[in-house]
Amino acid sequence: MNISKRFEGHTVLITGGGGDIGLAIAKRLAREGAAIALLDIDTRKLSLALDTLLEINATAESYLCDITNVTALEKTLKEILERFGSIEMLFNNAGYQGEFLPIHKQSDEEFNKVININVVGAFNVLRLVSAHMVDRQHGSIVNTASMAGVQGPPNMAAYSASKFSVVGLTETASKDLAPYGIRVNAISPAFVGPGFMWDRQVKLQAEVDSQYYANDPDEVARQMIASVPMRRYGTVEEIAGAVSYLFSDDASYITGVNIHISGGIN
Repeated sequence: MNISKRFEGHTVLITGGGGDIGLAIAKRLAREGAAIALLDIDTRKLSLALDTLLEINATAESYLCDITNVTALEKTLKEILERFGSIEMLFNNAGYQGEFLPIHKQSDEEFNKVININVVGAFNVLRLVSAHMVDRQHGSIVNTASMAGVQGPPNMAAYSASKFSVVGLTETASKDLAPYGIRVNAISPAFVGPGFMWDRQVKLQAEVDSQYYANDPDEVARQMIASVPMRRYGTVEEIAGAVSYLFSDDASYITGVNIHISGGIN
């Protein structure tokens, strides 16, 4: 098989498609022949992401949708299926990191918001898209978890709880959907940079004033890198490589796995 076009004739739905990771995966899969359905709640980011894909001559459409709204999600999925005919791959990626505070200072409103987007929203997408895949007896799903869902970091209780849930959801869904020829895996990135995600995490951990990180963002950045055996952060392109592999036939006997994209953090 020509790896450069190994997803030709396949459609991938990418939630959180306007973000750095979602767009990186979209670009990688488009170059390998996939048609792209981008879904996001941010109009500006979604528009910029679509423009980027069209510049590389991708077959792509964008859809504005809140994944926590089941009625809106059902309507959007119907539009996607009318446009593309089927969804062979799902990158279930939309998420919200939330505030950085020790658990006794976190608000219930913020906790509920993180859980609603990262767990309930991810479940909504997984349930509805997998039902379509069950009818076709084929499909591949990759959920975005996090190393925060493998080992709980300080000051991120809501995000950590949500990503532990995504890992568990992945493992159960992989068993439930295996009889229908559908594979379900997850990725767990650690530190990713450069850009907004890295800068935000460094800044907010520095502002917490905890025993775990310094108060200076530059020092926090050094502390984070020092905790990684490979002594660097990962890139969105490296995440895209792992996701592309999981969708490919090279991973045809892999399901229920959570891949750590972490530079050696376990």
